[in-house]
Amino acid sequence: PTFKRIIRNQSIENFSGLPYIYALLNCLICTWYGTPLVSHDNVLVMTVNSIGAVFQITYIVTFIVYADKEKKMRMLGMLLGVFGLLAIIVAGSLQIADRATRWIFVGFLSCASLISMFASPLFIIVPNGIGTILGILQLALYFRYKAKSMEESNEPLMVSQA
Repeated sequence: PTFKRIIRNQSIENFSGLPYIYALLNCLICTWYGTPLVSHDNVLVMTVNSIGAVFQITYIVTFIVYADKEKKMRMLGMLLGVFGLLAIIVAGSLQIADRATRWIFVGFLSCASLISMFASPLFIIVPNGIGTILGILQLALYFRYKAKSMEESNEPLMVSQA
């Protein structure tokens, strides 16, 4: 529905591309984990995550096409960062000679990316956290000054200048 709306309106409006960048990184790390260079008998993991990576790249390209110049450059920079980080992970893990250690290392990275992707969506938590704090502050102020405003006042609401 999001990308249907973006294509229909030919604008990204207020949508964020960050979740798709995170999802792409997650899919790429899990795809690397499923390759025979890291673990054997995990072709299904590699296949599913490579399909997910293709979907995420499609979403990101669509997002970039309809974004304004500033957001387009930011998304391209983050996309470059994702592929740079993946290159570091691949090169670093290939330096590990023992296949079992490489499997554990990339497995931990895969788990970390999954946890950061699904258990901690900061793009949702941060705005809601700020809203919660401001809501609590507003309620505290209301209860603090509620009693004073309920007292009867003998003063007229409007004063005429006669």
